[in-house]
Amino acid sequence: MSDLQEHTQRIREFCAERDWDQFHNPKDMALSLALEAAEVLEHFQWKNADEVDAYVASHKNEIAEELADTYYWVLRMCDRFGVDLPTAFEAKMRKNAVKYPVQKAKGKHAKYDQL
Repeated sequence: MSDLQEHTQRIREFCAERDWDQFHNPKDMALSLALEAAEVLEHFQWKNADEVDAYVASHKNEIAEELADTYYWVLRMCDRFGVDLPTAFEAKMRKNAVKYPVQKAKGKHAKYDQL
């Protein structure tokens, strides 16, 4: 069993033990994911590039916890929606490779329709 499968199973059991499936509808799970992602962003608010580097070095554990919270919700949503995340990831990366070919995108931050 992969780490991803083990983590998904652990989340499934954690939620079942607490009878939380009743609360994990698509809207509320998506909101929870967005809220946790916003908590990641909060770490960088009002900091310039130099401050960010120093902050990340000194607050790595706190940032990691927020990233873990987003990971939780991504795995929870994939499990509840029947999404195979590794397969979806591979398909998306193939699509991105077409949208952002190296010869057009290398060293550029433009969106695909601006290349």
